Amino acid sequence: GVSGRNVLPAKGRLPRRRPLGLPCMLLLPWHLYDPLPSGLNVTLPAGTVELDGRLGATGSPWRDLIGVYAPLADEVARDDAGPTVVLSGDCVASLAVLAGVQRRGVRPSLVWFDAHGDFHTESSTTSGYLGGLPLAKAVGRGDLTLPDALGLASLGEESVTLVDGRDLDPAEAEALAGSKVTHVSVGELDTDRLPEGPIVVHVDVDIIDPAELGGLRFPAPGGPSLRDLADAVRAVVHERPLAAFDIAATWRPDDTTRAQTDAVLSALLSSIQPPP
Repeated sequence: GVSGRNVLPAKGRLPRRRPLGLPCMLLLPWHLYDPLPSGLNVTLPAGTVELDGRLGATGSPWRDLIGVYAPLADEVARDDAGPTVVLSGDCVASLAVLAGVQRRGVRPSLVWFDAHGDFHTESSTTSGYLGGLPLAKAVGRGDLTLPDALGLASLGEESVTLVDGRDLDPAEAEALAGSKVTHVSVGELDTDRLPEGPIVVHVDVDIIDPAELGGLRFPAPGGPSLRDLADAVRAVVHERPLAAFDIAATWRPDDTTRAQTDAVLSALLSSIQPPP
């Protein structure tokens, strides 16, 4: 079967002391309602801490997801050694990351790398896919059951930058155009114009061109290369203090290759390391 682990991840909490320059990583092996017991089919750094989610059974979609993401928000909130690095199977986990950072007393801005906008609300989505809604929820749009339960205060739209977002539904494009969210391509990203202060960087790996990364749940042709993405992330974290780095591994673990997923994770983790 597919294994996501080259090491036995620790359970529970991040260590208080870490190797210099090597942030420990939190792993939440879930994709929305679906646990991924065999992992994400990627080689994990030594010391990765796996968190356990628990799906509710109320019949209310967002209420049932609170127990999946609350342990992540709690652990990020406790991580005062930061920056916190998170790997999960979806973009909704970003709400827990943001909430945890805020609960540390930090008010971050957000740079969101994604092929999609994730800017739907319950009233605009035509697919009903909950993974297409988290960026809207981060700025206070739509049903706020989950962010409220996690302790997330809505971000100001002017503090959010969507990078790429090349595959938008018409309703998303209209909502973004009418918002204060900055929307730029990877090539247009100007790090000097980012809000001052700490940032959370979110990367949905489907921003990468699917010719370079197979098995994506929602591939969108015409994306940047892994190298260009890593360079853009590196430029962002060089200009602003990094509070958390959130990676959504939105590939199907059984449909991708370890060589490709390892290359992606290695390049992204390298992009946030301090220069030698």
